Amino acid sequence: MHVAQRYVRRWITPCIKTRRKSSQSYGLQRETKLQNRERFLRESLFMPLKADLDAIDWKILRELQGDGRMTNVELSNRVGISAPPCLRRVRRLEEAGIIRGYRALLNAPALGMDVVAFCLIGLHHQADAELKTFAERTRGWPIVRDAWMVSGESDFLLHCVASDLGTFQTFVIEELASAPNVDTVRTALTIRRVKDEGLVAFPT
Repeated sequence: MHVAQRYVRRWITPCIKTRRKSSQSYGLQRETKLQNRERFLRESLFMPLKADLDAIDWKILRELQGDGRMTNVELSNRVGISAPPCLRRVRRLEEAGIIRGYRALLNAPALGMDVVAFCLIGLHHQADAELKTFAERTRGWPIVRDAWMVSGESDFLLHCVASDLGTFQTFVIEELASAPNVDTVRTALTIRRVKDEGLVAFPT
């Protein structure tokens, strides 16, 4: 049983055991809801990560974030443990969702993708349904590589990569600004990337 399952069961099980059932039908309905919640939490990987990571785990994560292609033998040498327990730790981190996956980092300019820009989007209405609709819409725009829902004056921040300025402008005018419920669009073209690190800053 991996980390997420242990935490979810520890959090959910007391609720099931201590809740008195006023009727059999109510009890079955209540148990079904708790099972659904347990499944949701497991799929969402809701767990206290820091409590289950020791110094070796942090070293493994640091090394793999820097080079996800290194062999298990090399990784074990770098973190100071033998290969078998190192592999078990990596698999546990993968199963817990802490390591989400591995991917190649492509050189966008070398592939002709010379324009990198950020767009701040403000919506007319910010009800849950409208926010979810726009979030889903961003998944259908290949030019948008990352998207965040943000606080403040804007509602979304989009990270866009395009082959040229004309392609980016066409996207902004014909698709982004014309999308339903979009009120404001503010763009910022990048000049030069000055820092490129992994997504997680590790404790020193």
